[in-house]
Amino acid sequence: MNWYKWIIGTVVAFAALAALSLYSLLYLSLPQYDGEQQANISRTARLERDGTGYLSIHAANRNDAAYALGFAHAQERFFQMDILRRNAAGELAALFGERALEADRNLRQHRFRARAQQALNLLSKPERKLLSDYRSGVNAGLTALSLSPFEYLLLQQTPAPWQDEDAFLVIYSMYLDLQGKLGRDDYAMTLLQQAVPAQWYAFLQQHSATWQAALDGSTVQPVAVPDTAYPAVLRDDSLACNSCQLHDAADIGSNNFAVAGSLTAHGSAILADDMHLSIRVPGTWYKAQLNWREAGELRTVTGLTLPGAPAIVAGSNGNIAWGFTNSTADWHDLVALQLSEDGKRYLTPDGWRALQYYYETIKVAGKPDQTLKLAETMWGPLVRFGSSPAYALRWVAYDEVAVNFKLMQLELANTVQQALAIAPKAGIPVQNLLVADSQGQIGWSLMGPVPMRQLSDFDIAQDWSSGEQRWLGYIDAAQQPQLTGAERLWTANSRMIGGDADELIGNGGYDLGARGWQIKQGLDSLMQADEQALHSIQLDNRAMMLAPWYELLLNTLTTDTVTKHQLQAYRQHLVNSSKQAAIDDIGYTLVRAFRQKALELQFAPLSAYLEQHAARSQDLKYALETPFWALFRQGRTDTLPAGYANWQALLLDAILQSKQQLEQKNGSLNDSTWGAENQARIQHPLASAVPLLGDWLNMPATPLNGDSHMPRVQRPGFGQSQRMVVAPGQEHLGILTIPAGQSGHPLSPFYRADHQYWLNEVALPFLPGEKKYQLLLTPQG
Repeated sequence: MNWYKWIIGTVVAFAALAALSLYSLLYLSLPQYDGEQQANISRTARLERDGTGYLSIHAANRNDAAYALGFAHAQERFFQMDILRRNAAGELAALFGERALEADRNLRQHRFRARAQQALNLLSKPERKLLSDYRSGVNAGLTALSLSPFEYLLLQQTPAPWQDEDAFLVIYSMYLDLQGKLGRDDYAMTLLQQAVPAQWYAFLQQHSATWQAALDGSTVQPVAVPDTAYPAVLRDDSLACNSCQLHDAADIGSNNFAVAGSLTAHGSAILADDMHLSIRVPGTWYKAQLNWREAGELRTVTGLTLPGAPAIVAGSNGNIAWGFTNSTADWHDLVALQLSEDGKRYLTPDGWRALQYYYETIKVAGKPDQTLKLAETMWGPLVRFGSSPAYALRWVAYDEVAVNFKLMQLELANTVQQALAIAPKAGIPVQNLLVADSQGQIGWSLMGPVPMRQLSDFDIAQDWSSGEQRWLGYIDAAQQPQLTGAERLWTANSRMIGGDADELIGNGGYDLGARGWQIKQGLDSLMQADEQALHSIQLDNRAMMLAPWYELLLNTLTTDTVTKHQLQAYRQHLVNSSKQAAIDDIGYTLVRAFRQKALELQFAPLSAYLEQHAARSQDLKYALETPFWALFRQGRTDTLPAGYANWQALLLDAILQSKQQLEQKNGSLNDSTWGAENQARIQHPLASAVPLLGDWLNMPATPLNGDSHMPRVQRPGFGQSQRMVVAPGQEHLGILTIPAGQSGHPLSPFYRADHQYWLNEVALPFLPGEKKYQLLLTPQG
């Protein structure tokens, strides 16, 4: 057995040596937190960090602050920045090889690298100088590392220097994230409109009249079930859908809400903001406070930065606080093209026009370069969906107004009115901006470019060749939808306005509205508000939207049904439910699974039809929750899929199938807690590429409270990318927590610094804490 012990000992020794070597390499790429570095700035800047890595920059001017922020971003988050720019530019394969080639081919159609270079030419000299200083700071921070960030060691790559235009690519990457349907929704709506009579199309794709919480008090009326026969395509069960997943709220999020000073003890308005995004390691946001002098006055801005850009994206400057949610309105259209027989020309209002071709070279790590031929029209790139006809994609992101750095003007705004005046000028994916000021006022505005359209229908593809259908440019500042003077404001990705303003912006896949409705109820219950009260609303995981489904499920479980199918324990779990998306709740899991399966069964023929034509039912713009309930309450058996004789049969099937799926997945119903279903997957993108040590890069797979359709949106890899609550002028009372940590380096003390606080609902302070580390950037020479 001596040989066996010798082998084991040798393996252990080699493993220890490998681990030591890996640790040594990682150590060499650690950011510098203390000491001194020479820098291309006018005067010495201090980079201070507290015990969680929260960064405070003290600089002589805003340009030096931008340089220092770029330095810190590069040292802590360069790989994240690199992924953002490469994602927008379609340059991922140069880093990841062939596995990213198809993604690059799809991304290149937007030509965002060329558009970013054009955007630079539109900047004023001061803006260009600020961007240049930020870029210099990034490259200095990268160069100052003793070794490249560890991700490049794993990939056997060398990081490419940061360029000025890369900051615009970061914004374009957010366009792809926040407005990323890219015509798939219009295509799915077009297919549905072509397949069913107009009355049924209007019925199936309607706003919810139940869950309404528009800021202006406007409401929509329900569309009644048509008296005509249910369309055959919606009953046909001859085709099976591979994915019967429907449009819902699993991939949508962000809340913000505010109360005026009339409701607070200190008299300042309070803003709460939690933006819902994919959650990874490192997280989206980087906490920073910038301090500099401007015109002899000390300026302090605190909040969230996006690595790759020099701005405080959301935060407070002592006079105003601001935050965002995605507007989820309609910011692109599909143009149905008439092509010539040879496919090289298309019909326009001025006659036939040749397609314009662009030739792109895609670099592929370890493989030869790939060439790509892109066809573009006067409206945008030529796109197809499977074997569909040819379309052009008209998207705000392709226009000059799409990207700029006007958002940074919020850093110097003093009142709600000043902030709202900036909103129409900002080049960002259009957001719901909420602003609170130290004088107690609150306001809402759409922020970003809003197109003016002459279209008969925003939701389906149309032929623009006659010139009757077209975009007319962009609305002016006076037309920008805004609202002030309220005591309470809220947004949650659902319809915010009605009337002419609603018709101006359209629907890009609004949330059902239950989340916004629940937030409104929470705000309305507050006769006086403080920061903790608003934070509690952010953490509200009550399943109010599921209440009717809970009752429906219990009513379906008749005594005979329970006995026949041995559902006694199933029913008891429902009775014991807290009716919250709580980690120990089994009843919540059952109701949620029942709802999902009932919707899938009812609309499986529709999902199958769309899949036949390279579309997906989840790309439809309106949730099918609303028509489901209308059909169920009317009780017509002819509106069921062909395999069901009555509604009781469909509901029972939904119970049995969802129960069986949970048991197969978790072993038993007793093990089907919501925590078992909703476990965190907050992972580093390269974790799977590191044998044995991959899990070390990830946050723990911890059960999570929260779900869709409630303020606490929380799914395994998606949810509250930060929780911020702050009153301008009262920042010491504020809250700011992120899901992982400040640093992207696994040996940094800040890699997981915020995670346990975020997970356990602990409110970290909005302001940086006591200084623990200090790095000085000193002028060269």
